[in-house]
Amino acid sequence: MTPLLLALGASLAWGVADFVGPLMSRTLGTLRVLLWAQVGGVAAIAIAVALRGEGPAGWEVLFAIAAAVGGTAGLYAYYRGMQIGAMSVIAPIAGASAVIPVIYGIATGDKPSAAQIAGIVFAIVGVALASVEHHEGSRRLAAGVGLALLAAVGFGFYFPWMHAAGKVDFWWASLVFRTTALLLVAAAVAARRPALRLRRRELAIVMAVGIGDTLGNALFAASSSHGLVSLTSVLASLYPIVTVLLAAAILHEQVARTQKAGIVLTLTGVVLISV
Repeated sequence: MTPLLLALGASLAWGVADFVGPLMSRTLGTLRVLLWAQVGGVAAIAIAVALRGEGPAGWEVLFAIAAAVGGTAGLYAYYRGMQIGAMSVIAPIAGASAVIPVIYGIATGDKPSAAQIAGIVFAIVGVALASVEHHEGSRRLAAGVGLALLAAVGFGFYFPWMHAAGKVDFWWASLVFRTTALLLVAAAVAARRPALRLRRRELAIVMAVGIGDTLGNALFAASSSHGLVSLTSVLASLYPIVTVLLAAAILHEQVARTQKAGIVLTLTGVVLISV
């Protein structure tokens, strides 16, 4: 039961961070928010690892580097998608990343239940419905959907690699992941040269987002110590429910009926996959 609770804790931490972070990036810019969020995240996990006072339990923690490549690419696409599209549409589509670790789990010996298979179908159909919006009598791809799909792929490949690293040593796996993510974002910042300065209040919020995101990474990596990748990954993928609820309560976003049906189907699919 503990791995499942840890995975659910990760989904809660990610859900809040993935609402506040993209919301801040709408006015401050994606790379600026991502950079300071990574700084906050690295500082938090580095302090935790230093206080623990132990070296890594095995070289396999380096699998977190691959997880960081997928996860950071997915996070950038997610933030960009949130800037131009509705959070209540982008988040569930990105959450369909749960399909990838389930397929990986099947390929490595896990046996999915009928509910999980139905959940995959629901998620795919839901993504299709949520992706299309009506505009002046015609249908078109909703804003940000392409980026949301890229985010889903990036997040999907994050889970198996981070699961493998977390089984060895979730503390060091989290530090390797966050440090790699910081280096990747810093490289993008060096290439694009965006404005970086933030007011104290903005900096505090953005760094708190990074700490929340890092907490999610650590909780998921910890859940990997004893749980199946196809189960812990999907439970951690429930974060879009938190993001959608926050967007509905705070932003009062308006989406078409067919898109609402797609959002419900996608979230239902993710829940069924976790059964």
